[in-house]
Amino acid sequence: MDQGLLTLVLLAVLLLSAGGLYLIGRWIYRNSALTKGTERVSRFVTTIDTHKQQKTDQKSGKVNNLVSSLRKWINKSLSNISSEDLQQKLSSAYWPITDTEFILLRIAVVVFGFFFGWLVSRNLLGGLFLAVLALMVPPMMLDRAITNRQRNFANQLLDVLVLIKGAVQAGYGLMQSFDLAVKEMPAPSSEEFSRVIREVRYGISLEDALNNLSKRMENDDLQIVITAIIINTQVGGNLSTVLESTISTIRDRMQLLGEIRSLTSYSRYVANLLSLLPIITGVAIFLISRDYYDPVKTSLIAQIGLGIALLMVVLGNIWLRRLVKINV
Repeated sequence: MDQGLLTLVLLAVLLLSAGGLYLIGRWIYRNSALTKGTERVSRFVTTIDTHKQQKTDQKSGKVNNLVSSLRKWINKSLSNISSEDLQQKLSSAYWPITDTEFILLRIAVVVFGFFFGWLVSRNLLGGLFLAVLALMVPPMMLDRAITNRQRNFANQLLDVLVLIKGAVQAGYGLMQSFDLAVKEMPAPSSEEFSRVIREVRYGISLEDALNNLSKRMENDDLQIVITAIIINTQVGGNLSTVLESTISTIRDRMQLLGEIRSLTSYSRYVANLLSLLPIITGVAIFLISRDYYDPVKTSLIAQIGLGIALLMVVLGNIWLRRLVKINV
Protein backbone atom coordinates (compact mmCIF):
# COMPACT_ATOMS: atom_id res chain seq x y z
CA MET A 1 0.00 0.00 0.00
CA ASP A 2 1.25 3.46 -0.83
CA GLN A 3 2.59 5.44 2.12
CA GLY A 4 0.30 8.40 1.47
CA LEU A 5 -2.79 6.19 1.29
CA LEU A 6 -1.77 4.42 4.49
CA THR A 7 -1.40 7.77 6.23
CA LEU A 8 -4.88 8.82 5.10
CA VAL A 9 -6.39 5.56 6.37
CA LEU A 10 -4.68 5.94 9.73
CA LEU A 11 -5.81 9.55 9.96
CA ALA A 12 -9.42 8.56 9.19
CA VAL A 13 -9.36 5.84 11.86
CA LEU A 14 -7.83 8.31 14.30
CA LEU A 15 -10.53 10.90 13.66
CA LEU A 16 -13.30 8.33 13.96
CA SER A 17 -11.87 7.04 17.24
CA ALA A 18 -11.52 10.56 18.62
CA GLY A 19 -15.08 11.41 17.59
CA GLY A 20 -16.41 8.24 19.18
CA LEU A 21 -14.58 8.90 22.44
CA TYR A 22 -15.89 12.48 22.47
CA LEU A 23 -19.49 11.36 21.93
CA ILE A 24 -19.22 8.68 24.61
CA GLY A 25 -17.76 11.13 27.12
CA ARG A 26 -20.36 13.77 26.30
CA TRP A 27 -23.20 11.30 26.66
CA ILE A 28 -21.89 10.04 30.01
CA TYR A 29 -21.59 13.62 31.24
CA ARG A 30 -25.09 14.61 30.14
CA ASN A 31 -26.76 11.47 31.49
CA SER A 32 -24.99 11.40 34.84
CA ALA A 33 -26.96 12.03 38.02
CA LEU A 34 -28.00 15.59 38.84
CA THR A 35 -26.08 17.41 41.51
CA LYS A 36 -27.66 18.13 44.85
CA GLY A 37 -28.05 21.81 44.09
CA THR A 38 -29.68 21.15 40.71
CA GLU A 39 -32.13 18.73 42.30
CA ARG A 40 -33.13 21.25 44.96
CA VAL A 41 -33.53 24.08 42.45
CA SER A 42 -35.56 21.91 40.09
CA ARG A 43 -38.09 21.26 42.87
CA PHE A 44 -39.10 24.91 43.07
CA VAL A 45 -38.12 26.51 39.75
CA THR A 46 -40.14 25.88 36.57
CA THR A 47 -39.68 27.33 33.10
CA ILE A 48 -42.13 29.84 31.68
CA ASP A 49 -42.58 28.22 28.28
CA THR A 50 -43.98 24.86 29.31
CA HIS A 51 -44.89 23.80 25.77
CA LYS A 52 -41.35 24.14 24.47
CA GLN A 53 -40.02 22.42 27.55
CA GLN A 54 -42.37 19.47 26.99
CA LYS A 55 -41.21 19.12 23.39
CA THR A 56 -37.59 19.21 24.49
CA ASP A 57 -38.30 16.64 27.19
CA GLN A 58 -40.03 14.37 24.66
CA LYS A 59 -37.08 14.55 22.26
CA SER A 60 -34.56 13.95 25.02
CA GLY A 61 -36.75 11.13 26.34
CA LYS A 62 -36.72 9.38 22.95
CA VAL A 63 -32.96 9.74 22.70
CA ASN A 64 -32.51 8.46 26.26
CA ASN A 65 -34.77 5.49 25.56
CA LEU A 66 -32.81 4.66 22.41
CA VAL A 67 -29.50 4.95 24.24
CA SER A 68 -30.82 2.90 27.16
CA SER A 69 -31.97 0.16 24.79
CA LEU A 70 -28.57 0.17 23.10
CA ARG A 71 -26.81 -0.03 26.46
CA LYS A 72 -28.99 -2.95 27.56
CA TRP A 73 -28.29 -4.80 24.32
CA ILE A 74 -24.53 -4.24 24.64
CA ASN A 75 -24.44 -5.29 28.29
CA LYS A 76 -26.55 -8.36 27.60
CA SER A 77 -24.57 -9.41 24.53
CA LEU A 78 -21.18 -8.94 26.20
CA SER A 79 -22.10 -10.16 29.67
CA ASN A 80 -19.34 -12.79 29.48
CA ILE A 81 -16.64 -10.14 29.93
CA SER A 82 -18.34 -8.78 33.05
CA SER A 83 -16.35 -8.78 36.29
CA GLU A 84 -17.61 -8.47 39.87
CA ASP A 85 -14.38 -6.83 40.98
CA LEU A 86 -14.69 -4.18 38.26
CA GLN A 87 -18.35 -3.65 39.16
CA GLN A 88 -17.31 -3.01 42.76
CA LYS A 89 -14.70 -0.49 41.67
CA LEU A 90 -17.12 1.39 39.40
CA SER A 91 -19.65 1.43 42.22
CA SER A 92 -17.01 2.82 44.60
CA ALA A 93 -16.09 5.54 42.09
CA TYR A 94 -19.80 6.30 41.48
CA TRP A 95 -19.30 6.29 37.70
CA PRO A 96 -22.56 6.07 35.69
CA ILE A 97 -21.31 3.24 33.43
CA THR A 98 -21.28 -0.54 33.66
CA ASP A 99 -18.22 -2.74 33.72
CA THR A 100 -18.87 -3.89 30.14
CA GLU A 101 -19.02 -0.29 28.92
CA PHE A 102 -15.82 0.49 30.79
CA ILE A 103 -14.02 -2.41 29.08
CA LEU A 104 -15.27 -1.31 25.64
CA LEU A 105 -14.22 2.27 26.36
CA ARG A 106 -10.80 1.02 27.40
CA ILE A 107 -10.44 -0.94 24.16
CA ALA A 108 -11.42 2.16 22.15
CA VAL A 109 -8.80 4.23 24.00
CA VAL A 110 -6.12 1.61 23.27
CA VAL A 111 -6.98 1.56 19.55
CA PHE A 112 -6.97 5.34 19.44
CA GLY A 113 -3.60 5.48 21.23
CA PHE A 114 -2.05 2.90 18.89
CA PHE A 115 -3.06 4.67 15.68
CA PHE A 116 -2.21 8.10 17.09
CA GLY A 117 1.26 6.95 18.16
CA TRP A 118 1.83 5.21 14.83
CA LEU A 119 0.71 8.29 12.90
CA VAL A 120 2.82 10.74 14.89
CA SER A 121 6.03 8.72 15.23
CA ARG A 122 5.79 6.89 11.87
CA ASN A 123 6.95 3.87 13.83
CA LEU A 124 5.15 0.73 14.96
CA LEU A 125 7.02 0.79 18.27
CA GLY A 126 5.73 4.29 18.98
CA GLY A 127 2.17 3.12 18.40
CA LEU A 128 2.67 0.14 20.70
CA PHE A 129 4.19 2.33 23.40
CA LEU A 130 1.29 4.78 23.31
CA ALA A 131 -1.20 1.88 23.22
CA VAL A 132 0.34 0.45 26.40
CA LEU A 133 0.06 3.86 28.05
CA ALA A 134 -3.56 4.13 26.90
CA LEU A 135 -4.20 0.68 28.34
CA MET A 136 -2.92 1.82 31.73
CA VAL A 137 -4.66 5.22 31.86
CA PRO A 138 -8.35 4.16 32.42
CA PRO A 139 -7.59 1.90 35.44
CA MET A 140 -5.37 4.63 36.88
CA MET A 141 -8.18 7.18 36.44
CA LEU A 142 -10.62 4.77 38.07
CA ASP A 143 -8.33 4.13 41.03
CA ARG A 144 -7.73 7.86 41.34
CA ALA A 145 -11.47 8.56 41.38
CA ILE A 146 -12.00 5.87 44.02
CA THR A 147 -9.18 7.24 46.18
CA ASN A 148 -10.48 10.81 45.98
CA ARG A 149 -14.01 9.71 46.79
CA GLN A 150 -12.88 7.60 49.74
CA ARG A 151 -10.71 10.46 51.03
CA ASN A 152 -13.60 12.94 50.81
CA PHE A 153 -15.87 10.47 52.57
CA ALA A 154 -13.30 9.96 55.34
CA ASN A 155 -13.05 13.73 55.82
CA GLN A 156 -16.85 13.98 56.18
CA LEU A 157 -17.30 10.88 58.33
CA LEU A 158 -16.89 12.58 61.69
CA ASP A 159 -19.42 15.30 60.81
CA VAL A 160 -21.86 12.64 59.61
CA LEU A 161 -21.51 10.69 62.85
CA VAL A 162 -22.06 13.81 64.96
CA LEU A 163 -25.20 14.57 62.91
CA ILE A 164 -26.50 11.01 63.25
CA LYS A 165 -25.78 10.96 67.00
CA GLY A 166 -27.62 14.24 67.48
CA ALA A 167 -30.59 12.94 65.47
CA VAL A 168 -30.71 9.73 67.54
CA GLN A 169 -30.60 11.73 70.78
CA ALA A 170 -33.46 13.86 69.46
CA GLY A 171 -35.62 10.76 69.02
CA TYR A 172 -35.03 9.83 65.39
CA GLY A 173 -34.65 6.23 64.32
CA LEU A 174 -31.47 5.00 62.66
CA MET A 175 -32.90 5.07 59.13
CA GLN A 176 -34.40 8.51 59.77
CA SER A 177 -30.96 9.67 60.91
CA PHE A 178 -29.45 8.33 57.69
CA ASP A 179 -32.10 10.20 55.71
CA LEU A 180 -31.24 13.39 57.60
CA ALA A 181 -27.57 12.88 56.71
CA VAL A 182 -28.57 12.49 53.05
CA LYS A 183 -30.41 15.81 53.13
CA GLU A 184 -27.85 17.81 55.10
CA MET A 185 -24.46 16.46 54.06
CA PRO A 186 -22.74 17.03 50.68
CA ALA A 187 -21.49 14.30 48.36
CA PRO A 188 -20.10 11.69 48.65
CA SER A 189 -21.59 11.10 52.12
CA SER A 190 -25.12 11.93 51.00
CA GLU A 191 -24.83 9.65 47.97
CA GLU A 192 -23.45 6.72 49.93
CA PHE A 193 -26.03 6.86 52.72
CA SER A 194 -28.71 7.31 50.07
CA ARG A 195 -27.53 4.00 48.61
CA VAL A 196 -27.86 2.38 52.04
CA ILE A 197 -31.44 3.62 52.41
CA ARG A 198 -32.30 2.52 48.86
CA GLU A 199 -30.87 -0.96 49.40
CA VAL A 200 -32.84 -1.39 52.64
CA ARG A 201 -36.02 -0.33 50.85
CA TYR A 202 -35.33 -2.90 48.14
CA GLY A 203 -35.31 -5.66 50.76
CA ILE A 204 -31.64 -5.95 51.64
CA SER A 205 -30.97 -6.22 55.36
CA LEU A 206 -29.45 -3.27 57.17
CA GLU A 207 -26.36 -5.32 58.02
CA ASP A 208 -25.72 -6.22 54.37
CA ALA A 209 -26.35 -2.65 53.21
CA LEU A 210 -23.85 -1.29 55.75
CA ASN A 211 -21.31 -3.97 54.79
CA ASN A 212 -21.70 -2.94 51.14
CA LEU A 213 -20.98 0.64 52.18
CA SER A 214 -17.86 -0.54 54.00
CA LYS A 215 -16.66 -2.44 50.93
CA ARG A 216 -17.10 0.63 48.72
CA MET A 217 -15.35 3.09 51.04
CA GLU A 218 -12.68 0.77 52.55
CA ASN A 219 -12.34 2.94 55.64
CA ASP A 220 -11.23 1.54 59.01
CA ASP A 221 -13.11 4.21 60.98
CA LEU A 222 -16.28 3.43 59.05
CA GLN A 223 -15.80 -0.27 59.77
CA ILE A 224 -15.66 0.51 63.50
CA VAL A 225 -18.91 2.48 63.23
CA ILE A 226 -20.67 -0.24 61.22
CA THR A 227 -19.55 -2.97 63.64
CA ALA A 228 -20.85 -0.93 66.59
CA ILE A 229 -24.20 -0.28 64.88
CA ILE A 230 -24.67 -3.94 63.90
CA ILE A 231 -23.85 -5.15 67.42
CA ASN A 232 -26.23 -2.58 68.87
CA THR A 233 -29.08 -3.64 66.57
CA GLN A 234 -28.52 -7.31 67.45
CA VAL A 235 -27.96 -6.97 71.19
CA GLY A 236 -29.72 -3.72 71.99
CA GLY A 237 -28.73 -0.78 74.14
CA ASN A 238 -28.35 2.98 73.91
CA LEU A 239 -27.27 3.77 70.36
CA SER A 240 -26.33 7.38 71.15
CA THR A 241 -23.88 6.19 73.83
CA VAL A 242 -22.32 3.74 71.38
CA LEU A 243 -21.97 6.45 68.76
CA GLU A 244 -20.44 8.83 71.32
CA SER A 245 -17.71 6.34 72.25
CA THR A 246 -17.13 5.56 68.56
CA ILE A 247 -16.75 9.25 67.75
CA SER A 248 -14.21 9.63 70.56
CA THR A 249 -12.20 6.68 69.20
CA ILE A 250 -12.24 8.08 65.65
CA ARG A 251 -11.07 11.49 66.89
CA ASP A 252 -8.10 9.87 68.61
CA ARG A 253 -7.25 7.93 65.46
CA MET A 254 -7.48 11.06 63.32
CA GLN A 255 -5.12 12.90 65.69
CA LEU A 256 -2.63 10.03 65.49
CA LEU A 257 -2.88 9.93 61.69
CA GLY A 258 -2.24 13.67 61.53
CA GLU A 259 0.92 13.28 63.58
CA ILE A 260 2.12 10.45 61.34
CA ARG A 261 1.49 12.47 58.19
CA SER A 262 3.42 15.42 59.59
CA LEU A 263 6.37 13.16 60.47
CA THR A 264 6.42 11.52 57.02
CA SER A 265 5.82 14.69 54.98
CA TYR A 266 9.55 15.12 54.25
CA SER A 267 9.80 11.56 52.90
CA ARG A 268 6.84 12.13 50.59
CA TYR A 269 8.39 15.38 49.37
CA VAL A 270 11.66 13.59 48.60
CA ALA A 271 9.81 10.81 46.75
CA ASN A 272 8.02 13.31 44.50
CA LEU A 273 11.21 15.29 43.92
CA LEU A 274 13.20 12.20 42.93
CA SER A 275 10.44 11.14 40.55
CA LEU A 276 10.19 14.55 38.86
CA LEU A 277 13.93 15.22 38.71
CA PRO A 278 14.66 12.93 35.69
CA ILE A 279 11.72 14.40 33.78
CA ILE A 280 12.75 17.97 34.55
CA THR A 281 16.34 17.16 33.54
CA GLY A 282 15.18 15.59 30.27
CA VAL A 283 13.03 18.60 29.39
CA ALA A 284 15.91 20.98 30.22
CA ILE A 285 18.31 19.03 27.98
CA PHE A 286 15.73 19.09 25.16
CA LEU A 287 15.37 22.87 25.45
CA ILE A 288 19.15 23.41 25.52
CA SER A 289 20.09 20.94 22.78
CA ARG A 290 17.24 19.69 20.57
CA ASP A 291 19.54 17.32 18.67
CA TYR A 292 20.34 15.35 21.82
CA TYR A 293 17.32 13.04 21.40
CA ASP A 294 17.76 12.37 17.67
CA PRO A 295 19.03 8.80 18.26
CA VAL A 296 15.73 7.98 19.96
CA LYS A 297 13.89 8.48 16.65
CA THR A 298 15.96 5.87 14.79
CA SER A 299 17.63 3.60 17.36
CA LEU A 300 15.57 0.73 18.75
CA ILE A 301 17.95 0.32 21.70
CA ALA A 302 17.53 4.01 22.64
CA GLN A 303 13.74 3.69 22.48
CA ILE A 304 13.72 0.58 24.66
CA GLY A 305 16.12 2.23 27.12
CA LEU A 306 13.92 5.31 27.37
CA GLY A 307 10.85 3.18 28.00
CA ILE A 308 12.63 1.17 30.71
CA ALA A 309 13.84 4.39 32.34
CA LEU A 310 10.30 5.80 32.50
CA LEU A 311 9.02 2.51 33.90
CA MET A 312 11.71 2.47 36.60
CA VAL A 313 10.86 6.05 37.61
CA VAL A 314 7.21 5.07 38.08
CA LEU A 315 8.09 1.92 40.03
CA GLY A 316 10.51 3.87 42.21
CA ASN A 317 7.84 6.42 43.06
CA ILE A 318 5.37 3.67 43.97
CA TRP A 319 7.99 1.93 46.13
CA LEU A 320 8.87 5.14 48.00
CA ARG A 321 5.21 5.90 48.61
CA ARG A 322 4.67 2.44 50.09
CA LEU A 323 7.63 2.93 52.41
CA VAL A 324 6.07 6.01 54.04
CA LYS A 325 2.54 4.57 54.14
CA ILE A 326 1.83 3.58 57.76
CA ASN A 327 -1.43 1.92 58.69
CA VAL A 328 -2.96 2.75 62.06
